[in-house]
Amino acid sequence: MELSNLRPAKGSVHSDNFRRGRGHGSGNGKTAGKGHKGQKARSGAPRPGFEGGQMPLYRRLPKRGFTNRNTKEIVALNLSALEVFDNGATVDVEALIEKGIVKNPRDGVKILGNGELTKKLDVKVNAFSASAKEKIEALGGTAEVI
Repeated sequence: MELSNLRPAKGSVHSDNFRRGRGHGSGNGKTAGKGHKGQKARSGAPRPGFEGGQMPLYRRLPKRGFTNRNTKEIVALNLSALEVFDNGATVDVEALIEKGIVKNPRDGVKILGNGELTKKLDVKVNAFSASAKEKIEALGGTAEVI
């Protein structure tokens, strides 16, 4: 037996598309699968997160600061990481993923000026620092923002 071929026991899984409360012959009549009495048997059961009058978890936990919904998660790369490319190569996000330099580009890639670059490259990414752009263009390459 392996994880890839595990199956539920025969007869243990029921479809959820049967009609409830249609007589005892249907196997789901009378209480319609809700058992006897109690809060969950009645209409108007409590909302999700309700803890029976106890102070709910989402109100017990402290809240601090806020999360900006419009923030961008930019992946930063140093110039020295571009040394793996050949002279005269075009470097874009796809090429960086292919070489394994970037695994997940998220919202964009920015090239920073740390390290040395010795090759002429045409770099096309989302952003550059001023020093990175300077170093790329000093070697005769181009730094294009996409």
